[in-house]
Amino acid sequence: MTTVPLTVRDLHDLAVARLPRMAYDYYASGAEDEHTLAGNEAAWARVRLRPRCLVDVSARDLATTVLGRRVSMPVLVAPTAFQRMAHPDGELATARAAAAIGTVMTLSTLATTTLEDVAGAYDAERGAMGGRWFQLYVYRDRGITRSLVERAEAAGYDALALTVDAPFLGRRLRDVRNGFALPPGLSVANLVGHGKGAVDEARGDSGLAAYVAAMLDPSLTWRDVEWLRSITRLPVLVKGVVRADDARLAAAHGASAVVVSNHGGRQLDGAIATADALPEVVDAVRDALEVYVDGGVRRGGDVLRALALGARAVLVGRPVLWGLACDGAAGVASALGMLRAELDLAMALAGCASAGAVPRDLVAW
Repeated sequence: MTTVPLTVRDLHDLAVARLPRMAYDYYASGAEDEHTLAGNEAAWARVRLRPRCLVDVSARDLATTVLGRRVSMPVLVAPTAFQRMAHPDGELATARAAAAIGTVMTLSTLATTTLEDVAGAYDAERGAMGGRWFQLYVYRDRGITRSLVERAEAAGYDALALTVDAPFLGRRLRDVRNGFALPPGLSVANLVGHGKGAVDEARGDSGLAAYVAAMLDPSLTWRDVEWLRSITRLPVLVKGVVRADDARLAAAHGASAVVVSNHGGRQLDGAIATADALPEVVDAVRDALEVYVDGGVRRGGDVLRALALGARAVLVGRPVLWGLACDGAAGVASALGMLRAELDLAMALAGCASAGAVPRDLVAW
């Protein structure tokens, strides 16, 4: 019997044994009763595949384009915070693995490594495909936000992913019970220069909840999307959309893409699963915006379902973290490679030769 991890679930099980309890719970948990967390995965399984037969699938093309840049597969790395809790190399390891496989890495504002250092690590491995996106929050102090945008532009990032579903932090009970705080020696590296790098333990709630409440602007509106567009030459993705009307508003206010996302089930418990929200959003803006989706993607078959429902690509977060915890850059490469291999096989078995041309009638839901 092999002990080599074969699936993302295998990587998860290994990561459980390797991560400190506080770190694992931070990565794995959802809000409140975690119904949306579980629902994200379950929703993909409810989407049934309708494979075509007698189609030439002797050669499959998994490559696609995202915001005009070619990537080796429609699986991108989602922004996840505090990666150095999983491995000493943290975001640097993730960047190297994403670059080597030729896909996009999205760096979190709440990274434990500076955006400049991550850019350097990515570019050292970068080939003809891939790209770097920077995930952004809008801070109460707009000067901090503007500074982050300017740094991302100077470091050569290709797009900004604006998170819009976190006016406050969802109540993640595992973090509350653990009294979550960043371990000694780690900080929100991109904000150290602004005196905002510490996430300390807080009484009555998690340190991160207190940090977000103090730092992020809950008065954010669509006018702020226009403001962001006005201060950058980079395309802006609006991340956290689950409704058709919000997707249309994103298009009307200058976004280049939307990410159908419920923050991995970590914000509003009971929020619609992203697989269930995706068709409505795609139908609303398919001719105006590129649509991406995250949340609960654990198999290559889930990626195929997302493509059939109209997503340009998926973003994965927790699978990357489990790989990172297991073996740094090699573990991240393993996680991404598993999803790629599973997608390749699923496409062949479903009668699809190109990831860029998966028809809607491939699925029933």
